[in-house]
Formats: sequence, C-alpha cells, structure tokens
Amino acid sequence: MAASELYSKHARVWIPDQAEVWRPAAILRDYAPGDATLLLQLEDGTELEHRLSEKHSSLPPLRNPDILVGENDLTALSYLHEPAVLHNLRVRFVESKIIYTYCGIVLVAINPYESLPIYGSDIINAYSGQNMGDMDPHIFAVAEEAYKQMARDEKNQSIIVSGESGAGKTVSAKYAMRYFATVSGSSSDANVEERVLASSPIMEAIGNAKTTRNDNSSRFGKYIEIGFDRKYHIIGANMRTYLLEKSRVVFQASEERNYHIFYQLCACRHSPEFKDLKLGQAEDFHFTNQGRNPVIEGVHDEREMAATRKALTMLGIAESQQMGLFRVLAGVLHLGNVELKERRAEGSTVCPDDPHLLTFCELMGAPLKEMSHWLCHRKLKTAAETYNKPVPRAQAANARNALAKHVYARLFGWIVARINEALQTVGTQHAFIGVLDIYGFETFEVNSFEQFCINYANEKLQQQYNLHVFKLEQEEYMKEDIPWTLIDFHDNQPCISLIEAKLGILDLLDEECRMPKGSDDSWAQKLYSAHMKSSIHFQKPRMSNIAFIILHFADKVEYQCDGFLEKNKDTVNAEQINVLKSSKFELLVELLEEECVSAARDGPVHTRRSTTRLTHTQKSVGLQFRNSLHSLMETLNATAAHYVRCIKPNDHKAAFTLDSVRAVQQLRACGVLETIRISAAGFPSRWTYQEFFTRYRVLMKQADVLHDRKLACRKVLPQLVQDEDKYQFGKSKIFFRAGQVAYLEKLRSVRLRDACVRIQKTIRCWLARRKYLRMRGAAITIQRHVRGHQARRLALSLRRSRAAVVIQKYQRRRAARQRYQQQRAAALQLQRLYRSYAARQEYQRLVYERQVCVLQRWVKGWRARVRYRCVRAAVVLLQSCVRRMLARRELKRLRVEARSVEHFKNLNVGMENKIMQLQRRIDEQHKENRVLGDRLNTLEAGHASEREHLIGQLERLKGVEEESRSHRKLVSSLEAELEASRQELERHSLERQEEQREAQEESAAMEQRVTELNKQNVLLKSEKEVLNRQILEQERNAEEREKAHAEDTRQLQSDLNEERSRYQNLLSEQHKLEERHSNLKEESSAKVSHQRKESASSMAPSDSTSTLSSGFGEGEEGRVRQDGSSTGRDMSLLLTLQRKVADLERDKHTLQNELDSREELLHTSRTKEEEEFKKTLLSELDQEALKRQELESANRKLKRDLSELREALSQSAGSGKAAPGSPAYSVLLEQLRSANEELDLRKEEVLMLHSELVALEAPKNKQEADRDSANSSRSPTFDFSELNEDGELWMANEGLKEANRLLLSQLQSMTPGSAEEVASLQAELQRALQEKDLQKELLKQSLELPQDARISASLQQEISRLTTHNLELMEQREKQDKLSRKMKKQLKIYMKRVGDVELSLEQGSLDGPPNASLPRKEHDCSGMLVCKKEDESKLLKILITDLRPRGVAVSMIPDLPAYILFMCLRHADFTNDDQRASKLLNSTITSIKGVVKRKGDNFETVSFWLANTCRLLHCLEQYSGEEVYAKYNTPQQKEHCLVNFDLAGYRETLCVLAIQIYQQLIKCVEETLQPMIVPGMLEQDSISGALGVKATGVRKRTCSVTQEESGGVSLESMLRQLSCFHAVLLQHGTPPELLRLIVRQLFYYICAATLNNLLLRKDMCSWSKGLQIRYNVCQLEDWLEDNGLSCGAREMLEPLIQAAQLLQVQKKSQEDAELIASVCTALTAVQIVKILNLYTPVNEFEQRVTSSFIKTIQACLKNRKESSQLLMDTKNIFPVTFPYIPSPVALETIQIPSSLSLGFLTRV
Repeated sequence: MAASELYSKHARVWIPDQAEVWRPAAILRDYAPGDATLLLQLEDGTELEHRLSEKHSSLPPLRNPDILVGENDLTALSYLHEPAVLHNLRVRFVESKIIYTYCGIVLVAINPYESLPIYGSDIINAYSGQNMGDMDPHIFAVAEEAYKQMARDEKNQSIIVSGESGAGKTVSAKYAMRYFATVSGSSSDANVEERVLASSPIMEAIGNAKTTRNDNSSRFGKYIEIGFDRKYHIIGANMRTYLLEKSRVVFQASEERNYHIFYQLCACRHSPEFKDLKLGQAEDFHFTNQGRNPVIEGVHDEREMAATRKALTMLGIAESQQMGLFRVLAGVLHLGNVELKERRAEGSTVCPDDPHLLTFCELMGAPLKEMSHWLCHRKLKTAAETYNKPVPRAQAANARNALAKHVYARLFGWIVARINEALQTVGTQHAFIGVLDIYGFETFEVNSFEQFCINYANEKLQQQYNLHVFKLEQEEYMKEDIPWTLIDFHDNQPCISLIEAKLGILDLLDEECRMPKGSDDSWAQKLYSAHMKSSIHFQKPRMSNIAFIILHFADKVEYQCDGFLEKNKDTVNAEQINVLKSSKFELLVELLEEECVSAARDGPVHTRRSTTRLTHTQKSVGLQFRNSLHSLMETLNATAAHYVRCIKPNDHKAAFTLDSVRAVQQLRACGVLETIRISAAGFPSRWTYQEFFTRYRVLMKQADVLHDRKLACRKVLPQLVQDEDKYQFGKSKIFFRAGQVAYLEKLRSVRLRDACVRIQKTIRCWLARRKYLRMRGAAITIQRHVRGHQARRLALSLRRSRAAVVIQKYQRRRAARQRYQQQRAAALQLQRLYRSYAARQEYQRLVYERQVCVLQRWVKGWRARVRYRCVRAAVVLLQSCVRRMLARRELKRLRVEARSVEHFKNLNVGMENKIMQLQRRIDEQHKENRVLGDRLNTLEAGHASEREHLIGQLERLKGVEEESRSHRKLVSSLEAELEASRQELERHSLERQEEQREAQEESAAMEQRVTELNKQNVLLKSEKEVLNRQILEQERNAEEREKAHAEDTRQLQSDLNEERSRYQNLLSEQHKLEERHSNLKEESSAKVSHQRKESASSMAPSDSTSTLSSGFGEGEEGRVRQDGSSTGRDMSLLLTLQRKVADLERDKHTLQNELDSREELLHTSRTKEEEEFKKTLLSELDQEALKRQELESANRKLKRDLSELREALSQSAGSGKAAPGSPAYSVLLEQLRSANEELDLRKEEVLMLHSELVALEAPKNKQEADRDSANSSRSPTFDFSELNEDGELWMANEGLKEANRLLLSQLQSMTPGSAEEVASLQAELQRALQEKDLQKELLKQSLELPQDARISASLQQEISRLTTHNLELMEQREKQDKLSRKMKKQLKIYMKRVGDVELSLEQGSLDGPPNASLPRKEHDCSGMLVCKKEDESKLLKILITDLRPRGVAVSMIPDLPAYILFMCLRHADFTNDDQRASKLLNSTITSIKGVVKRKGDNFETVSFWLANTCRLLHCLEQYSGEEVYAKYNTPQQKEHCLVNFDLAGYRETLCVLAIQIYQQLIKCVEETLQPMIVPGMLEQDSISGALGVKATGVRKRTCSVTQEESGGVSLESMLRQLSCFHAVLLQHGTPPELLRLIVRQLFYYICAATLNNLLLRKDMCSWSKGLQIRYNVCQLEDWLEDNGLSCGAREMLEPLIQAAQLLQVQKKSQEDAELIASVCTALTAVQIVKILNLYTPVNEFEQRVTSSFIKTIQACLKNRKESSQLLMDTKNIFPVTFPYIPSPVALETIQIPSSLSLGFLTRV
C-alpha cells in the first residue's frame, strides 16, 4: 500500500510531544509524495502543520483502530511502534485498571500503588491448569506456564523479574512463589512451601530499604530455586544473592532510609528482651538518621519486627541466635555513633568514655582498649620491621564505616546461609523453578560503582533476553513453515566486551587496585587511553577528567570514578577484625570464621596498606560479581526463561497514574520495545483460519465462501491484499505484516458502513413507497371517476372522427400512390443514363494512363542505358590514360636506375644482409603461423566445449523429466494413507459417535489429500515454468556467448587477414628490391671491371671481424678482397638458405602431422575459459603488431639505404669514377658499418662466414670465370663453386616463396576446418533453438486452450511421463472419491443398524416397567437367598469387585446387586446370625469403597454404585419394620421385614458412603465438562454470521499447550455429554430427586466456570459475546425443558444471564446505571465493575464504557452488603439428601441371571 493511501484525509497519526512523548492527531489533507508538511488537527481541535524531516523523510506513526486498543498482547497490535505500545498500556492501566499486559513472551507489570483483590486463592485456582493465552495477563499465568512446562517438558524453568526501583519486582516475585506454594503443595508434612514464603519477610527486612523511588526497594539481587520432586511437589528451595548495597549501612541520601531491620529494632527498644541492647530511637543513630525521614507512611515497624521474628522462628533459627543477630545489629548502630576527634596534624583519637564505644565493645565482647586503639591506628609492615601509625580523622571514619559494612555483610550472608539450610531439599530434587528478583537499569545524577555493576548485570540479561526472543520467534515461523528471514536485532555484545573483556573496564580496575599507588584518577586516564578510540560505547565527558560515559542498550550513563577503587577493593583493617575475633561472642566469631573459610577459598583477607591492598590471589568485588553473574547466566541459559518486566508508572506513587516520559524510559530500558521491533520485523499479527473467516466474512463474495475455511481464506486474501509479501499462510494460522490488520479493518468498516447505508436506504425507500402508494391509491380513485366521464364523452367524438378519417385515408392514399409511381420512373431513367456515361469515361481514362506508363518505362530505360555506356567508356579511357602515363614514368625511372653500376654494387653488398634478415623474419613469420595455427585449434576446442555445454543443458532437461518420475512415489504414500484410514474406519464401526467423528475426519482427510494433490500439481507446473524460464535464460546466455564468440572470431579473422595482407606486401616489396639489386649489380660490375685488371698486388685474407668492415680497399687489392669476401658470403648465405628450406620442409611435415592429430582430437580436447582465450588473443595480437612494426621499420630502413645508394651512384656516374674520398665511398662505408653491427648480433651466421673466408684463396680470374659461367647458364645442380651471385639469389628467392606458399596453404587448410567446426556448432545451436521455439509454441498453444484441455494437451505434448503421472494421480483421486462415497454409505448403514439396536435396548430397559418381564415361580418364595459362609467373598467379588455396570444396566433390572445383597442379609436376619449380617454389611461397604476409589474417574461405575447404595439404603429403611416406612409397603413386603436386627447404625454408614460417592460423581462430571465449558459457552461462534471476532492476533506462547482447533468441542458436544450423563443415570435407576440435584450442581459449575473465565478475559467482554452467551444459555434451558429438569437448575444460570445482559445494555446515562443496579442482583458489585472495566468493543460502532459511568455504577451499588470476592467458588458442592423412595419390586419375584454365575446362592 502506498503512503498516499494510508496517509489520507481523516487518518489518525501520532506526533512527538515533549510533555506527553506522543500526541494523537488526525490528518486534514491527503498526503502526496514529496509534501514537506502534514496538515493535522489535535484532539482539542487545534490545527497545526507538522513538518516532515527532510533528512529522514519519515511520516508520523499511524494509530491503530479503536477496536485494537486495549489488547492483552502488545504484539497483537496492527501497527507496532512506541506510541502504540504506550497508548495501549495507558488505556489498560488508567482506564481499565489492568496492571498486567503481555508483550510476546514478556509480562509487563505496572505498579498500581494500590492493593488489588486479584491475588486471592480463587484467582490462583482460576489460573491453575489454564494456558497462558487463554486468560487475561497475570503473574499467575506466567507462574502456571513455568510450572506446566516443568511438568510437561521435564526442564528447569526460570522467571526473570526485573525493573527499576519502585516498579514492584519484589511483590511480583513474592506472588510467583506464593502461586507455586499454593498449586504444588508439599510432598510431606514439612510445610516447605510455608517456609519458602516465610523467607520473604526476612530478606525484605535485611535487604530492602526506602529510597526516593520506592518504600521497599530491594538493594540486592536474589535468585531463588524452588525444588520439586517427581510428583512436582515443593521439597525445598535455595537462595543466591548478588551485590548487596553495603554502602547503605553507613550512608543514606536525603529522604532515604537504611535497611528496614534497623528501624524495626529501634521500634522494639522498649521490649524487655531488647533492654540490654541500649537502643534508642532511629533519630538517635547516625547510621539511621542521615535521610532525615525515618518513618514510612502506612508501615508499622514494630509489627514488621514481629513478622520478621516469626519468620525466623519458622525457619528454625533459635531464639538465642535471633538475639545474637539483633545484638550484632545493635552493635553496628552503636559503632556508627562512635565519635572520632582530631589529634595533632595526622592523627585522631577516640574518647575512652564514649558510651557508644563502650556499648559496642560490650555487645561484641571486644576489649575496649584495643578497639579504641585500632580505630585510630593502622599497622605498617616493611622488610625490616612493623610499626603502628596514627591515621587522620577522615581515614579513621572510613575504617570504622568499612568495619560496620563488613560486619553487616557477613551477617547478611550468615542469614542467607541459615535460610538455605532451613529450605534445603528434603528429598531428591527432580526439577526446579528459579525466580530471579534483580535490580533494573539505574541512572542517577551521580552514578558510582554500584550502578555500574547493576547496569552491567542488566546488559547481560538483555543479551540473553534478545537471543531468547529471537529464538522463540524463529521457532514459531519454523513450526508454521513460514519462510524465515534473518531479523536484525540489537546485539549489545560490544558493550559487554567493553566491560568484561581483556583490558576492559573491570580488568583495568583490578589492575589499578593491584598498583601500590593506584588511584581513581590514574584509572580514569587508563580508561581514556585504552577505549576512547577503540570502542564506540565508551566516551569521555567534556567537562570532567574523572568520569566516563558508557552507551548502554537503554541509555547513556555517566559514571564518576571517585570511590571505584575503594569499593572494588572492599578493604577492612585486619587488626580490627583480629580484635573482634578475640571476642567471646559466639555468633560474631562464627561470622568471622566463615569469613576466614571463604578467604582461604577465595584469597587472603581484605586489609589496608600492607594488608589492605589486594594481592594477586585476592578476588575483587568486580571479579566476584562477574563470576557470579556468569554462573547466573549459565543457570538461566540452561533453563526455560519467562520474563516479567515491572514498570514504575510515576515518581509520586500516585495510584493508577501513568507518567508517559517515565514509562517510555523504562520500556526502552527493559527490552519491551526491542521485542516489539523484532515482532514488527516479521509477521506480528497472527490469525487462525477460522477467526479470519469469521471476522472478514463480510468481505467475501458468495462464491468465495467454501466449506473448507482454510481454502476459503487462501482464496480471498490475495484479492484483499495484493502484495504477497504482506502475509504468509502457515499450517494453522495466517501471518500478517505490521499494519495489514488495520488495513483489513478499514476495508471491513467501509463494507459495513456501505451495508448500513444500504439498509437505511432500503428502509427509507420502503417507508416512502408506502406513503406514496397510499397517496397514489387516493389519486387513482378520483382520476378513475373523472376519466370515466371524460372517456364516455370522448368515445362519441372519436367514432365520428374515425369515420371521416377512414374516408380521407383511402382517397389520399390513391392520389399519393399515383404521384409516387411517376416520380420513381423518372428517377430511375435519369440514374441509368448518368451511370453508363460515368462508366465509359472512367474506362477511357484508365486505358490512357496505362499506355502512357508503358511508353514512359521504355523511354526512361533507353536513356539510362545510353548514359551509363557513355560514362563507363569515359571512365575506362581516363583510367587507361592515367595508367599509361604512370607506367611510362615508372619505366623511365627504372631505366635510369638500371644504368647505375655503382648503385648496383652497393645494393649487391647490402642485399646479402637484407636477405639474411628477410630469412630470419620468414622464420619468425613461420613461428607466428604456427602460433596462429595453435590459436585456431584453441578456437576449435572452444567451440567444442561450447557444444558440450549445450549438450549438458539438454541433459539437465532430461533430468527434469527424471525428477517428474520421482513424484510417482506420492501415489504409493497416498494409497498407504488410504489403506490406514480404511482400517481405522473398520476398527471403530461399532461405536456410533466414534463412527461419526471418524467419518468426518476421513472426509476432511480426503479433501485435504485432494487439495494436496492439486497443490502438488500446481507445484509441478510452477517447477516446470521455472525450468522453462531457466532454459530460456540459459538459451539467452548461450546466444549472447555465441554472439560474443562469433564477434571475437570475426575480429580475429579480420586481424589475421590484415596481417596476411601486410606480410604479402612486404614479400612483394622484397621481390622488387631483389630485382633492382640484380640490375644495379650488373651495372656496377661493368663499370669497375677495368680497375680490377690494373691491380697487381695479392689479396691477403683477413679475419672475420674485419672482412665486412673494410669496405673498398685502396687500389686493386681492396677491390679483389671485396669481391672474394662477397663470393664467400654468397656461398655461406646459400648454404644457410638451403638448410632453412630443408627445415621449412620438415616443419611443414610436422605441422601437417600435428594438424592431422589435432583434427582427430578435436572433439575430445578442452580449452581454457573464454576470458583467458580473449586475454591470450589480445597479447598475441600485440606481439604480432610489434613484429609487424619491426618489419615495417626494417623495410623503411632498406628503402632509405637504397635511396642513399642511388644518390651516391648518381654522383659517381657524373664524375666518372668513385674516388676513395668521394661521397659514394663514404656512403658505402657507412652502409658496411651498419651491416657489421647487424652481423655481430647473429653469432651463428658470423662464424659460418668466417670459416668460409678462411678456406677461400681463389684468384681474380677464377672469380671472373665464375661470374661468366653464372651469366651464361644457370645450372640446376648445386655445385656451389660454379654458381654465380644471380643464380643463388634466384634459388633463395624461389625457396622463400615456396615456404611462404606452404605456410599460407597450411593456414588456409586449417581455416576451413575451424569454419566447419564452427558451422557444426552453430547448426547444433540452431537445432537447440528450434527445439526451444517448438517448446515455446507448444506451451503457448497449451496456454490458449481451456483449463482442462490445457492440462492434458500441454503435459502430453511436452513431458509425457509427467502427464502419465498426473493422469495416474487423477485416477487415484477418482478411486478414492468412489471409495469414500462407498465407505460413507456403509457407515450410514452401520450407524442405522447400531441406532436401531441401541433404541431397542433403551426401550427394553427404560420404557417397560422393571417387573413386567419378570416371570414368577409357580411355588411360593420368601424373598431370601442363602449364601454359605465360605462363598461370601466370592459373592462380593462377583457382585461388586468384578461387575461391569454397562452389562447389568442394559440386560438386568436396575439396582439388582443391591436387591441380591439385601436378600442375603434377610436370610442372616432370619437365621438370627448377627456375625454374618455384620460381616456381610461391612464387607459390602468396604468393597464398594474400594471399587469407587479404584474407578473414581469412570462415570458409569460411580453412578452405578451411587444408585445401588441408595437402593440398599432404601431397602434397609423399607424393610426395617418402622411405621414411617412400612406404610408404603404392600402386604407381601410387610411380611418380608427384618425381625431380629436393628440396622439403623448401618443405615447411617450407608448414607455417609452415598454422600462420598455423590461427591466423587460430581468431581468426575466436572473433570469431564471442564475442558468443554469455556470453548462451548464462550469461544465457539454459536450464532453463525451474526458475531464477529475481535481483530486480534493469535500470539500464544510457542511452548504453551495449544488445544486443537476447537477439538470438536462445541455447545452441542457439551449438550450431548449432558444427555449421555442423564441417560446413564436413568439406566442405573438413580432416584429422581438425586438426579435433579446432580443436574443442579452441574449447571452451577457451568455457570461458575463460564462467569469466572469471563471475568478474567478482556477479549470475551463485548456486546456480541453477550449475545452469544444468551443464546447458549437458551440452549441449556431448552435441554432442561426437554428432559423435564428445569426445576431448580435454571436459577443456577442467573448470574451468567445477568452478565450477558450487562454486556448488551446501554452504558451511558444515570438511568442506565440505575437499571443495571436493579437488574443485576445475582452479580456482586465487584463483578459488575470488573465486567464494565473489561468491556471491549468488537466493532467501531460500539463505544467504550467511560470512567465516569463506572463511578456512577459504584455509587449506585455502594449500599449493597455482599461478599467482595470477585470469582464464584467452583469448588462449592451443594448438600445432598437421600429422601426415602420405596421399591415396587417384590423380592420373591427377582430372578438372578445365569450370566452372573451365582449358582451357589439358594433361594428360600
């Protein structure tokens, strides 16, 4: 939902306020996105513009609907935020006077500062056995939950009660322990529960004190473990205490008090036993008068002292020990009054005559001199000696206070130890429940070490609480199969680590305490340096250097460092302790000895200086507290935790007054808002399907209303809330996001408002229509008479007019017809002529246009062809001319160059090196070709891998088909379930009610299975769609990869073609240069031939390093050497080229083999990933570019050398010769130097040339002959001595060309193979795409079909196996439907047969008279039975012990066992055997008691023996012979009266037995009806469609025992149970009066249980619930009328009837209040006020009960004199009497059936 929808006009919001924290307002103008302000109206009518924060752009929180306000659970609110929580608590606390509220798993308790009647034993009994969410919030509900979980899960429990001082923690913990003591009781006569409760006043006296915030504030934390045995009775307890505030013993702030025990002691100063303590008033002692207010209003310290002493006595502390305890406390008080005086500069003294010091030493039994000395001195120890040093007055006072604190702390520990000894387990402890009463988060103006430890403990508890809340929230989602997403919650572990981690605050504090000169200032500086930059939770105050700030989870707290070290050391002067140890006061010595024991365990005794500083083994207070806190957390983590958060509503202790600012502070501190935040992050609102359907039935269409409520909710909810993320469907509940319930309520209210408007519209329309019809009837009557007269007058004129009109009609028709025919003929003639003319014109135009188009086409074509021929001829001519001109120029230039001989020589010299370089470059190009070949292979392998990837995708598609086969297993499981249900149906076919329920269950199971099958089908479809989408995505990815791959291939191909073209260009330039080189060489040889002949000197060989660098020599010698060296170089070059050619051939064959092998392994090889290939390709392209640049640079260099040679030759040609100093020689020398530099870089070629030059000694003639032979013929043989220069160059050039052609052919042969592979992959990909398109088409066609055809067609065409599976499932479902219908028919037949049998049995046993079917003997009988003495036990065993009541009640007369026993008793009376008679009666009574005790929970057995006991009693009365009974007998019965014995005493015994059986019967019936009453009378929606469920959420505890979804419990089932009880009682012959009394008692219990539950459940107090209760009461009244039992039973329902009326009447005016007071006479004033306070509107059309109306009601009811008890007593049982009812059965007519096996009895 958009914000514009929620923040519309009239929407209600919360805005921040400094005084009230949040104020309500209404929006006056619709909000649009981007608005900077909201126009609001406050409740007082003030309008204002609320500016929205631009930084956060947050809108104000929305208010919940009024019907959601006042919820029992804060998490049930639709909008979960701080203002909603605060407002809900305010409404419940201030308006409804309710102090308890749930917040998920937390119970929020607000201190009312007023005594409330909600903690009595009746309330405890009401909450006992109830689930936590079934009743209104209460501390008893939390205690019951803990007790129930302990018994059910066999796991230890903990109740954590926390809150700040004055919030009511101690009271809550006390009531929780009281609940356990009341519910569980003790397993023995030790009264452990009383002792557990007795520990509370003792701990309050020694550990509680008055503070500014609370009159009874606990100044310590305690954890009480209450132990239970296996029967869950209390067997003991144990108490652990934490961080007693010892500083309160010596110092109290203003308006505060010391511990209560001191004031209680002073209040009892006048008692004789306290005379020796020399006490005075509390104002007389320094330790009790610092607060200046020692009196607490309403508290009597003397009475409290009596309660404390009584508790001490109950816990086994002897009177002597108590007096010793008070003696120590009095000594502490006197020690505080010891006056210390200054003496000189650094000393102090105590007056020896100080009365308080004398009293202290007298009470403690300590020597006065030593105590006065060590109060003002201390002992210093050095390495050499020990000496005493006086201390200043301030230090002496501190030492005195430390001693007082130490003694009190030891006394406190001693008392706790004694309490634990008194509460120790008396048996084996099976489980325990711990109650933790611990201080809450504290922050004051000055915070010290105590507040630091308290807040540290709260940090640990908050962490445990957050984790527990998060765990329970996760378990709830997992239980309902809701997708669980991690919820972010505040983790305060960094703050805890700051305090307790290594080098944390506590660690640094202990380290500083171990320093010899440690101080608070140095410790503060260490904190700053250690944590200022490393922790975000630690800060330094701006204006202080001895304080630090910690950012706790609740607030920012500033701690003052002063006193931290002293309190952490907890030092005391050892010499003072030694003085006290020397006392003869046994209790004091015991305290100090316990100190020594603990010191020996924990470390040395705390001392000052040498003995006062902490040693390395001594545990500081902080370390001890941390260890005890860790132990506590381990205990809590090992138990199931329950949380109670106590809230202090105001600081003025005003009753039912809530200070919003203080409340919000505590809500933030105690974790309630964190719970709200965690809940709001998930799905806070939770509804069962039935509740949702009932509440929002008005939003559904008729087609959406299904029998299956769950399916109906799943169908309609997506229509109401389009965003699927706003809700989730669980197994039994619907989960909603925050705000969704409010949105649904808005839709519901709109629908109801529209319905109301429609109803009003219809009624008003009906009223208006009735009025209109009456007026219309009168008008019609008048009109009828007037119109009749006018009609008659009109008829005459009409007849006359009609005759004239007929005449005119025929005449005019004839004239008009003639005129029409003439005009029509003329018009048709004109149209025919015009249309023919237009058609001819159109035809001529079309013919003309077609001919013109044909002519134009041919003319334009001819002109275009002529123009094209002319242009082409001109272009060809122009190209020819230009090419001819360019060819001529090039020919001239070549001819000029060819004539230059000098240039030729220079080229000849440089060309050898160029050829070698070209050969090397050819080799490099060969390597590059091989690299390109490898690259092509890589590309082919990539195509292969891509094809395999596509094949893998096809395999995955096949896997989907295989997965669909696995779903076939569901059919077998369904068949197994069906078989199990069939067996269950057959096994229970004999019981009528069981058959009905099982039939319903079977039907529901079958529907559920069908639903599951449909769901599975839908899931399969969704999986199929998901797979199709995945396939499409994979295909798109494959297409993208294929495109990218094709693009890379094209790029690579283009780069390769580019390189090839460049390489070919270089080869062509090389060929041109070779031709020019040969031409120039010929010219140069012709020019210098005459110079070679003139030279006469011989040629001297030179070494390899100087040959090429010498250039042309001076004279002929140099030229000869030049020619010789040039020949050697040519030969060596030729050999090198030949070897290169051979190598190229071998490489060719190698490459061919490799190519063949790679072609064979093409389909199996795999390459690297595509990205690596791209990287490699880019690097290779870069290398190729570098090589290309090298070749281009070499080519440019050759061209530059050629141009320089040309210039030099042209200059030499001009001068006629080339002198040594000429420019030509210089250029040649420069060329040779560069050639030498190049040859030096190739060592291998240089060595080869050197070896050839050394071996060569050919003369000049031989060189000329070689040149001539080379010129004459170029021999193909490889005779190197005869080859000339030109032939060698030609062969080398041909070899290079051949190698290049081979390389090119290899590249071209490899390229088609790669192209073919790519083409095959593309074809395969194309086939996959076609298959995908085919699947798409099939899916599209299936979607276009109808629903039935779509399923069959799509599945048959796409996945055949899945289709078969679905068809099989459909067949199985049809078979199951047929089988279900068949079973239902058989069930109906069986039920009819069973009903007929039962009806016949009932008619035979009830309708007929008991004695009608009894046959009579032919001989006379006296109505006695003879039973032998040895058969009496057998008789009792058969008639009482082993008798089955059902068989006797159905097949025999009622009360047959009583008649048989009385007939045996008559025989004993007849024989005058008093022992037999007495034994028979005693044995009978004992046996009946045993049977009732053993089978007390069996209603049939108990009711059977109640009827038989009454009949036996009546027989004793009837046949006693007394006149009062005998007058009802027949003459024959009078003859059978007893003659010897008076059994009046036994009649009384039987009467008592009958009463016991009656009470057991009532108990049995109540236990049976108890789980039915509340669901049937209150929770069930008996009036379908007329009631609405309040918009709440189901948020019961996850661990609570949840009842089944109504479990089939309804009012009808309760009525059936009552009918069953009534039928059984009638079958057993229960007397009518007794039957009516039983029914009266049952109806009283129904009324009491229903009313008590109503008084404790706020959600049940509404108008609609009153209507439902009234309807249910009417059903009960009808049942009474139908069974003739209305007399006396209906009056028992009167309180419930009046409560229903109270919920339905108006509650506004004074008259309404008086009416309520006069009508509700069966309800007490407390009950009336409670119901009015709990009244909650279900719909927005209802209004809450105002507080003023409740005050008016109270004023009207104040004169009533009645009980103040809130609840009705469900344990009340009406007194029972057994009026005499004579039996009409004659004893002599009774026949004993043979089935009883009583053949040993003889009739007399």
